[in-house]
Amino acid sequence: MIHAVLFDLGGTLIDNADPLGWCEVARDVGVVVDPDHLAHAYREVQTEFDANGEPETPGFWAAVLGRAAGRTVDEATARSFQDRWFASGEHHPPLFSDARYCLETLQQEGIALGLVSNSQSEAACRDHLTRLGVQRFFPVVVSSGTEGVRKPDPEIFRRAVQRIGVRPEEAVYVGDLPHTDAKGAAAAGLHGLWLHRYGWGFGDDPPEITSLTEVPNWVKQFNGVGVHPVHGPP
Repeated sequence: MIHAVLFDLGGTLIDNADPLGWCEVARDVGVVVDPDHLAHAYREVQTEFDANGEPETPGFWAAVLGRAAGRTVDEATARSFQDRWFASGEHHPPLFSDARYCLETLQQEGIALGLVSNSQSEAACRDHLTRLGVQRFFPVVVSSGTEGVRKPDPEIFRRAVQRIGVRPEEAVYVGDLPHTDAKGAAAAGLHGLWLHRYGWGFGDDPPEITSLTEVPNWVKQFNGVGVHPVHGPP
C-alpha cells in the first residue's frame, strides 16, 4: 500500500523557469541571449544533464548560456551568473496550476506528503512553500543543501521516507527529471513517477505523467482501488 507521496520542488510544484529574468542576469555577466532561445536551451540541456551530469551547476549553466548565445561560455562566467541569480532575491516562482488540487486531494485521502529537493537549504524550500501558501502540506522537507547529499543518490530519498515514517515501497516520488527524480527514487526502493509536462504520458521507463492531477489516481491504482490512469503503472 502507498501511504506517502513525495515531490520535487522546482519544475514540479513550482515553475522556476524564468527566461526573462535569466536574460537580465546573463547580460550583467556579458552574455546576451534571446529569452525564447534561452528557454529552449534550458530544456534541452536539462535533459542531457539529467542523463549524464548534474543539473543546476555552473557546468550546466555554462552549457545553457552557451547554447542560447551560440558561443562558448566558461564556467567562471556561468558561476557568476548563478551566484547573481540567487543573490538577486527577485525571483518568486509561481505554483503550477495543477499542484494545489493534487496536494489537497492526496491529503484528503490520508496520504502523507513530503518534499525532496536539490536546493540551497531546507529553509529556502520552506520559504517558497510559505510564500505560496502550501507549507501545511509538507511537514517533511529534505533539501540537498542541508543534507549534504543530492538526488539521484538513494540516500536522500531514504532519509525522507524515514522521517515520514513509511517504508520506501510505501512511497511514491514525483519529479520532472526521469533519471535524477524518478529513477533515483526507484533505486532507493520508492515508486518513481516522471512528470513530463511537454510529453504524451505514454512512457513507462520510468512511468510518465503529464500533470500532477494524475497522481491521486496513480496512488489508487497502486493500492488496488480500481481507478485506471490513461497509462497505468506496471
